[in-house]
Amino acid sequence: MKRSGIQKLIAGITLGLTAVCGTICFADNPIVQTVYTADPAPMVYKDTLYLYTSHDEDKSTKYVMKDWRCYSTTDMVNWTDHGVPLSLKDFSWAKSDAWAGQCIERDGKFYYYVPVILKNGKGAIGVAVSDSPTGPFHDALGHLLVTTGKGDIDPTVFIDDDGQAYMYWGNPKLFYVKLNKDMISFDTSIGNKGVVEVPLTVESFGPGNGRSWCKRDTLYEEGPWFYKRNGLYYLVYAASGLPENICYATSPNATGPWVFKGVIIPTEGGSSTNHPGLTDYKGHSYFFYHNDALPGGGSYTRSVCVEEFKYNADGSFPTISMSKEGPVRIGRLDPYTRTEAETICFSTGVKTEVCSAGGMDVCNIKNSSYIKVKGVDFAKGAKSFKASVASETKGGKIEIYLDNLTTGTLVGTLVGTLDVPSTGGAQEWKEKSCKIKNAKGVHDLYFKFVGEDGVLFNFDWWKFE
Repeated sequence: MKRSGIQKLIAGITLGLTAVCGTICFADNPIVQTVYTADPAPMVYKDTLYLYTSHDEDKSTKYVMKDWRCYSTTDMVNWTDHGVPLSLKDFSWAKSDAWAGQCIERDGKFYYYVPVILKNGKGAIGVAVSDSPTGPFHDALGHLLVTTGKGDIDPTVFIDDDGQAYMYWGNPKLFYVKLNKDMISFDTSIGNKGVVEVPLTVESFGPGNGRSWCKRDTLYEEGPWFYKRNGLYYLVYAASGLPENICYATSPNATGPWVFKGVIIPTEGGSSTNHPGLTDYKGHSYFFYHNDALPGGGSYTRSVCVEEFKYNADGSFPTISMSKEGPVRIGRLDPYTRTEAETICFSTGVKTEVCSAGGMDVCNIKNSSYIKVKGVDFAKGAKSFKASVASETKGGKIEIYLDNLTTGTLVGTLVGTLDVPSTGGAQEWKEKSCKIKNAKGVHDLYFKFVGEDGVLFNFDWWKFE
């Protein structure tokens, strides 16, 4: 489906970000702008929402995907980049295709279920484990968890109220297993050695749409997302062939039979695929998906977005449309605690990388690139600003604005400017500070990077005082 005129306008404007930074300051979708992301899988643990994604390599013209990424938020607008918790290299028996996976917690351990292509060319589902939601994860078995040889992709996992865990997966068929309590094996007493194939009936998954290139009897295609809410089980999935929309079915039982309920997200955007991920967080319901909204975006360079929605009274879904605004902020950021520079609402012209001081840092910073952080609560006022920076060039400046950038017709409030000198190396970190004026109350915060041509410096963390 062709992108709408609005989406084309956004893409065109975004292509000129370096020259006219600030023209899309209010966009919060896609939620990650430093890399291409796809196949969102949210997980709430304690007071934080973690988001796991697959990763499309830059300028891809096919699915070139080598690792998975992790991000987190506590306010649904600012996302912290935790880098690569798991990659193909962590599975010695895998060859390629780090596609859609899902992470789930049980008894203080985190289990990440992912599809890969084996060295013999067949697909399989593997499982990795970690003591932390941000990894690192390691291969839990040293071999695959399950394979059918019939499109073993897109696993989704859910632990029911009685402790029984289920994993659904598959394209174009749909399978499930009952996972054992150890989460790395499954009950082999049911189905075909433990694997149950779900009947793809019209009653369960809707009538096929007459595609000539790839005949399907139903709308089901791939990307299932399985969960339970108010005693009702939901199976949300990518549907209707390429380009995909997102549909759903429900059942009073974890294993069906399923009843088709309709379309949630119609076919929108320029990506031929889509993938659902849903969660409730702090009393709100959120629907994650991917599209092509970033510059250079397409079917092989996708970007994860999120929308807030409300279930209808009977538990059914409303129709959800893709937006560039994203959800409403549900918290405030405290600027008087150390904040990682890779905590971002929206950015242009920057990347992230592994930092020698631990965690990640913001890199590839050039003149007129910027970072937006939303909903920063300065309370009665900030007097100074401190940041950890590193530069192997001449460095540059960080101009600190409130509410917007001052560029073109946009007018923000410049409250301080931090000089960043050469520190002797791109990972030679120095703490620098500057005075701040007129920073009171709650504002959106912008860091605009200024300097000569080329890469200016790297940015690890910041703090106001």
